[in-house]
Amino acid sequence: MGIWSNQSSIDGFILLGIFSHSQIHLILFSAVMIIFMVALCGNVLLIFLIYIEPQLHTPMYFFLSQLSFMDLMLVCNIVPKMAVNFLSGRKSISFVGCGVQTGIFVSLVGSEGLLLGLMAYDRYVAISHPLHYPILMSQKVCLQISGSSWAFGILDGIIQMVAAMNLPYCGSRKVDHFFCEVPALLKLVCADTFLFDTLLFACCIFMLLLPSSIIVASYARILGAVLHMHSAQAKRKALATCSSHLAAVSFFYGAAMFIYLRPKHYRAPSHDKAVSIFYTVLTPMLNPLIYSLRNRDVMGALRKALNHCSIGTQH
Repeated sequence: MGIWSNQSSIDGFILLGIFSHSQIHLILFSAVMIIFMVALCGNVLLIFLIYIEPQLHTPMYFFLSQLSFMDLMLVCNIVPKMAVNFLSGRKSISFVGCGVQTGIFVSLVGSEGLLLGLMAYDRYVAISHPLHYPILMSQKVCLQISGSSWAFGILDGIIQMVAAMNLPYCGSRKVDHFFCEVPALLKLVCADTFLFDTLLFACCIFMLLLPSSIIVASYARILGAVLHMHSAQAKRKALATCSSHLAAVSFFYGAAMFIYLRPKHYRAPSHDKAVSIFYTVLTPMLNPLIYSLRNRDVMGALRKALNHCSIGTQH
């Protein structure tokens, strides 16, 4: 059976969305759109600053630029379609469009999860082996880390997209969600989904628990290294370099694990939609803010860029 073979029996899906047209929901929708614009501008600005500022051409900021690019693609994959459906009232998405949205979403979430995990290793090397850092985190290693994150994420996305789009959707076409997320689609399948559920759980174990294990192991080593430091200033500096990453990890993994690693009987569409808003829109906005506002190098690069702009306008 081909990947789009079900298209002959189903024209597409109806995304019920998360907002109605009540006054409070109009306010919430406006808030989501503001968050989307902040996420868009924040991530574009961060990528731009990392690109133009030589001081930010380090492994940590290279990974951060990749993270921002993933966040950009994530919000652009979800929010514009959600906004069009809400404003037009049509709420439809084609079968092919749903499959593509699912594949892109899973690929990006998987890639970002792996990248966040491997960024913890970067912090461990920087703090525990500072003298060997340039060798252990060479340009080649950084490209391998980034490339493996993208490769495994895309592979996960393709596997889940192909499997989900070949399931028999012979019941309702109404997806109780604001985008095509796999757990919401599975509720419309009129066949036993045990094998797919097992596949989905296995993918989640690999894409979420493996990186989180790397994070726990890396930060256990970091904590050990910090405790052996004699200088209080060195301890504060080491912890400050990790705090932004830990905040980003907590937001991302907390929401993703809530969605994908809960037993079926504990799932409720309203909860899933609220948490999905958190890590598809809010987290991409928070990441550049977390890394920028708590980082002197980024703020310095921003001031430098603004000074160049002001000088340019005066001339």
